[in-house]
Amino acid sequence: MNNTNPKVDFFFNKESKWKEAYVELRRIVLESMPEALTEELKWGCPCYTLDGQNVVLIHGFKEYCAYLFHKGVLLSDPQKLLIQQTENVQSARQIRFTHVEEVLAQEQHLKAYIREAIEVERSGLQVALKKTSEFTMVDEFKEVIDANSDIKKAFESLTPGRQRAYLLYFSQAKQSKTRQSRIEKYIPQILSGKGLND
Repeated sequence: MNNTNPKVDFFFNKESKWKEAYVELRRIVLESMPEALTEELKWGCPCYTLDGQNVVLIHGFKEYCAYLFHKGVLLSDPQKLLIQQTENVQSARQIRFTHVEEVLAQEQHLKAYIREAIEVERSGLQVALKKTSEFTMVDEFKEVIDANSDIKKAFESLTPGRQRAYLLYFSQAKQSKTRQSRIEKYIPQILSGKGLND
């Protein structure tokens, strides 16, 4: 196949329950618009980019493997294949597969989705993401930053993505006690200017 990147080959060569599906997903991407996409390694997965911008990624989980379209929310989705991973994912959408036959059966649709994703990227369309202020700040964290100006200042100096990650993580805990322990655990990280996963 043309346009393959040797740095990515290990992903397709390693033993995995999705190995056959991965190989077909790669072939389909590279056949869709080979002149447009560059195969790169990002987050340990094959990612296909257009002029440095992420278009589609191949990844796998325990129950399925998938294409992840970075601006999937902007695709027309005529076959109703796109899935929002969680309620907090704003832009990306997946097409999931549980066996290689499913990939092969959908090949023509998949190529159409990939071509549309390339056109979305070429057009310069952007996803209007929610602002950090639109995310819920749990009372326990609000009390902490209201009581301590250093923590408040450190939190406000984090990038919007890091702020959102903390707000989501704190709000996912169902019990106040759990929210408080999460907040206490991450205050040193916030004060040092680091994100949740840094």
